Amino acid sequence: MKREDGGAQLYISSMHSKRPHQRADLVRIAIHAMSERGLEPEFPARVEVQLASITGPGSEAGTASAPIHDLTPLLWCSLDNDDSLDLDQLTVCEVLPKGAVRLWVAIADVDALVRKDTPIDTHALINTTSVYTSARIFPMLPERLSNDLTSLNPHEDRLALVTEMVFNADGSLAGSTVYRARVRNKAKLAYDAVSAWIDGEGPLPEAAARVPGMEAQLRTQDALAQQLRARRHAEGSLELETFQPRALFEGEQVIDIRQQVQNRGRQLIEEVMIATNGCTARYLASHGGASLRRVVRSPERWLRIVGVAKEYGVTLPEEPDSRALEAFLARQHKDDPLRFPDLSLVIVKLMGRGEYVVETPGGPPIGHFGLAVRDYTHSTAPNRRFPDLITSRLLKAALAGQPQPYSNAELGELALHCTRQEDAAQKVERQMRKSEAALLLESRVGERFDALVTGSAAEGIWVRVFTPPAEGKLIKGDGGLRVGDKVRVKLVSTNVERGFIDFVLAG
Repeated sequence: MKREDGGAQLYISSMHSKRPHQRADLVRIAIHAMSERGLEPEFPARVEVQLASITGPGSEAGTASAPIHDLTPLLWCSLDNDDSLDLDQLTVCEVLPKGAVRLWVAIADVDALVRKDTPIDTHALINTTSVYTSARIFPMLPERLSNDLTSLNPHEDRLALVTEMVFNADGSLAGSTVYRARVRNKAKLAYDAVSAWIDGEGPLPEAAARVPGMEAQLRTQDALAQQLRARRHAEGSLELETFQPRALFEGEQVIDIRQQVQNRGRQLIEEVMIATNGCTARYLASHGGASLRRVVRSPERWLRIVGVAKEYGVTLPEEPDSRALEAFLARQHKDDPLRFPDLSLVIVKLMGRGEYVVETPGGPPIGHFGLAVRDYTHSTAPNRRFPDLITSRLLKAALAGQPQPYSNAELGELALHCTRQEDAAQKVERQMRKSEAALLLESRVGERFDALVTGSAAEGIWVRVFTPPAEGKLIKGDGGLRVGDKVRVKLVSTNVERGFIDFVLAG
């Protein structure tokens, strides 16, 4: 492990100010971090000019080759974070004979308003993704679009690309198709409330209770998602739990930091989106065109992963084997959930990052090692990710029988650019999580905390305190500690600008 500050300069005025840091300071730090990494935090004037010319949501009539079906009567619902306003997808299902299930997934047709090579599109291409920090979201598209006109908002008709899938009683995919449609969100739902209801720990959310038939919808979607999840894990999909706490604000003040919990609501959408992305990739391949795939290659550092497993008394095969790795991870998650996020981080780093590549029919398959799937693209979040907007345009061209809007050479350049910019955005988000934790803790210097040793390197020892969930450096008194040891530490300093948190061993 090492400390990252992205080469950021210290802000002298902040260093010498006696006042506590606030939300506005985090926004300033985030803007600086984005600019240093080649991301644009603000929209230029040309975007505002185009935005002013857009008077309402997309309202195309469709064509004979690509008709727009009216699916507004279906019991569509959205499921996302509590504070999400950029709604990219809706789901609805139907129980068929012999235990089969038909599932529809609607993805916002952002291209209906954001055409290729227009000023808004050109700016979106610079960042290629929304950047999410707790203090402020930096959207890829102007909020008037992503939170309104291209968002699948409740009780509004919207254009969408729909993937219709039929699953057999055992969760296997019987078939799928893609087409354009008009949809209407009947209930805006949130992960945590739906999960509490599924687990019997809370009521059916009011937005769902108001819609007759929605309760059965959610039960069926959850059951299907759990089937799909079990099938993927049987194929070797990796269950990882990374450390990504989020700051909570009360006005300008950070009042807490909480680790996002994986739950049934998030699993529902995760499984449905993985299935949709696979069907999208195969649909494009079946029409003879190139596609922008999201891949995680078979790990080149597999032997390092084998070495990590050996430290836990587990022997993995000498060749990459996702099923064996998943079995090891599942055992560790069950046996030692406290330390599992740290093991997950080690495995993620050794596996290597995800990337975008161009795949052409008949070309060499790469697949997604971590998800244990052969065909995978990003298509389900066009308000938030540029690769998904590209895929939307490829799909619409295929549906209309028109030439692809991007050449293979263009797609190759876009794949490299999107990979690079997404990596930059993730580094900004990671840096900001550290600054958020330092801000919360800057008033608690001198306090003692229970912690876990999470890393050991030439630069020093790293520890993670449990409450609040935050990581820092042990600057004195390592005492021969090993990763996984529980310790008592004392907070001695913080640096919000750089996201530094320093501890010493407490007596």
